[in-house]
Amino acid sequence: MCGIVGYIGKNDNTLEFLINGLKSLEYRGYDSAGIAYMTDKINILKKQGKLENLDKCVNYKQKSNLGIGHTRWATHGAPSENNAHPHMQGKIALVHNGIIENYEKLKQKLIKDGYKFYSETDTEIATALIDKMYNQEKDILKALSKCQDIFEGSYAMGIICTDDPNHLYCLKKDSPLIIAKSTDGYFIASDVPAILKYTNKYYLIENNEIGKISKDNLTIYNHDLKEVKKELQTFDLDLENAMKNGYDHFMLKEINEQPFVIEDTIAPCIKDGKQSLRKEIPDLSKYEQIHIVACGSAYHTGLVGKALIEEFGEIPVSVEIASEYRYKKVFYNAKTLVIFISQSGETADTLACLRKVKEQGIDSLAIINVVGSSIAREADKTLYIKAGCEIAVATTKAYLAQSTLLSLIALNIAINKKKLDNVLVSKIFDEMKKLPSLIKDLINQDYKKIAKKIYKKEHIFFIGRGIDEAIAKEGALKLKEISYIHCESYAAGELKHGSISLIEKDTPVIAIVTDEKLASKTISNIKEVKARGAKVILIISENLNTESDYYDEKIVIPSVNPFTQPLLSIIPLQVIAYEVALLRGCDIDKPRNLAKSVTVE
Repeated sequence: MCGIVGYIGKNDNTLEFLINGLKSLEYRGYDSAGIAYMTDKINILKKQGKLENLDKCVNYKQKSNLGIGHTRWATHGAPSENNAHPHMQGKIALVHNGIIENYEKLKQKLIKDGYKFYSETDTEIATALIDKMYNQEKDILKALSKCQDIFEGSYAMGIICTDDPNHLYCLKKDSPLIIAKSTDGYFIASDVPAILKYTNKYYLIENNEIGKISKDNLTIYNHDLKEVKKELQTFDLDLENAMKNGYDHFMLKEINEQPFVIEDTIAPCIKDGKQSLRKEIPDLSKYEQIHIVACGSAYHTGLVGKALIEEFGEIPVSVEIASEYRYKKVFYNAKTLVIFISQSGETADTLACLRKVKEQGIDSLAIINVVGSSIAREADKTLYIKAGCEIAVATTKAYLAQSTLLSLIALNIAINKKKLDNVLVSKIFDEMKKLPSLIKDLINQDYKKIAKKIYKKEHIFFIGRGIDEAIAKEGALKLKEISYIHCESYAAGELKHGSISLIEKDTPVIAIVTDEKLASKTISNIKEVKARGAKVILIISENLNTESDYYDEKIVIPSVNPFTQPLLSIIPLQVIAYEVALLRGCDIDKPRNLAKSVTVE
């Protein structure tokens, strides 16, 4: 996983363009970074560590109108200067996002052909293979087409060649890549933020397509090297939306954007004064079973959706981790729907699952943030969460928007199955309209006192029952992602079946209690850990709040309907995670070993 950028054009400030583009993509990978640019030869400069290490070494006085750049999240080979991209073999320099799965077999053949390798990466092998095919074909396009038949796995590649200083080439299969058009040239990039400083016009590149780009012309070919016509797209968010706007971190900015994101999500869906949702939210009441497939935080939104759909829509729902679902035996019937959730729309495992489902002829629905992404294009129907650019690796606003859409889907099923009376539906609509204000109030509470009590701890437990368990899982993930504290979440009743042995004096336990039917049971579990010395931080809805001695700190959140409650419960956990990571001096937006868009298996 990585960020890719490239430029060719009439402007000779290529080095500036490459570094600026990589700065916008550093959330995709930051183990190392490098650039290759054309003068009278191909020059390569790369450094281990964060992009700033590379930036300090760049001589911006050097003039070039062609180059490629890369910021890396290691998949093959440790983070090091040798393993950093770009790689060069013979006359070919290459940057690559994805994994060449048959690289070991290719490497042995290429060694026999006389190639020597200096890194541990699959990318260097791919570079050598392209060089070999180019030497055979004497034509880069033919060489790339032949390599498509040989490569196994996923790739988005930017390529330059010593023999061809007037063209930038790109190649794509199962990893995101765009070609953007500006007033003085063209860019390639793995994500739109890389080019927003210069243009918002771009072309989407499909699988097995090859781009040949000059300073004033672009031609896209299919695998058979026949020209493909493309429609120029417009990205409808501006650069300011992707910048920090005065916040110390992107994560803090994105937490504070949540009231606006929720308003943008809900407002188009609710009919004023009526007991139904607009057609933007599909009616899924005809289905007999629903599978939700996702990874990470998106998986946790699926758990929220499952609880609501089963409780109020009376449809059985299974929530599946994409990396497991793609390999397991799955039982469908003619009335099965599979929902795929992904912020980027490029999550490799989730995309592979979608293709598996389509082969079976099963209906699919995608919940996606990035317009025109692979999952969005391939699903039968797509709902966009409209969260805008989310730069911080740890998701906040995208998670909340995904949960909101699932809540609206569950509500729509319940309405269409007549499981709710009109008075209750009107009340739910009224409370949903108040959500932005309620979320803003929760964000603005002071959580620093709690953060100071737990930031030096190395083990924290999260517990809840029912839908509160789903919130506990996301809260634990958020804290461990950015603070590096070991966090575990449990169904509250399960803790005593083994893991309560880990509770000792002053162990923090964060407990969520919002479900009135389960509250007394959860409180009993809280008392069990309290009796063993735990320091309990209680998050409880206002209707269940009472003074007692079974907690040490308490956060009271507004009491609302079940469709809205989980959208409030997560807010304190997001802000606490941020405050803890801040106290620990962690790199909040770019936590170690993680990347934003997971485009490898």
